[in-house]
Amino acid sequence: MQPDLTFCVAPMMAFTDRHDRFFLRLITRHARLYTEMVTADAIRHGDRNRLLDFNVEEHPLALQLGGSDPNALCEAAKIGEDWGYDEINLNVGCPSDRVQSGQFGACLMQTPDLVAECMAAMAHVVDVPVTVKCRIGVDEQDPHEALFTLVEKCADAGVSQFIVHARKAWLDGLSAKQNREIPPLDYQLVYELKKTHPQLTIVINGGIENLPDAQSHLDHVDGVMLGRAAYKNPYLMATVDQQFFADARAVPSRHEIVEQLIPYAEKLVASGVPLHALTRHLMGLYQGQIGGRQWRRYLSENAPGNDSSASVLAAALDVVRGCERKQADHQAAYAALSETSSL
Repeated sequence: MQPDLTFCVAPMMAFTDRHDRFFLRLITRHARLYTEMVTADAIRHGDRNRLLDFNVEEHPLALQLGGSDPNALCEAAKIGEDWGYDEINLNVGCPSDRVQSGQFGACLMQTPDLVAECMAAMAHVVDVPVTVKCRIGVDEQDPHEALFTLVEKCADAGVSQFIVHARKAWLDGLSAKQNREIPPLDYQLVYELKKTHPQLTIVINGGIENLPDAQSHLDHVDGVMLGRAAYKNPYLMATVDQQFFADARAVPSRHEIVEQLIPYAEKLVASGVPLHALTRHLMGLYQGQIGGRQWRRYLSENAPGNDSSASVLAAALDVVRGCERKQADHQAAYAALSETSSL
């Protein structure tokens, strides 16, 4: 069964861990979520429970792998499938120095035959879909040639789903952060890729800040992927299920989301995980809302302690509600004053 990639949340190192994904799943039931990139060797030789465990509520969920050895990727992909992931994704887009030194990530744009070999090998050992997340090129590569060559070689190897960050990556001279912002976006090239290969599923990524922009891309490609925008302002995805998946269920309020998180936080703390492992992902929930600044401050001051309990979340919610009541009182007093003045 092919994954529904209409709307996805990007894999982000140090951000999209299992606690963030559980939180996001309370906002959107259908958006496809991705793990942080995990190297194939880490899965083969490391603590698999720590690296791979997730909450059942996180489905549909993809495991993103990093690596360039077909045999190691095969082993890691099979482990990921057995662990219960719905998709195995290969990272061919991360430009960080650490990734480059390991000969994977964006530098693989320079070796499309190797990428195709890796993808074919993984597809041979797993039944879940294998997908590629790539850039449009690196350094001095011609983007059209680099992107089309990579995609066509992987398609010949049996891959049919591609997520394209519509920027080059400059491996020499730009940091990972700069590579998310400085290289110009070329959405038209990704549109052309889909037009040239209509049989492939093409998802566009990079610089998409809101749902109207995401929707407009769907006139040209099959899916959209949001990254930092979805992390900094997660509630922007509250209507994703309705707009992108025709799910008519009611949109949860921010307060309802926090209330649903409290039992999760209680279990987390009881298992010995610091509360901050969850609350660090919640800072943007009330962005632009009354009480948003107070929400961030309360969590920042009270959640990081090793002995912090889940009651911190309930108290932070009370702070927001207090700000809302205060604002409502001010508005009522102003309306009463205005009415008196008009008499």
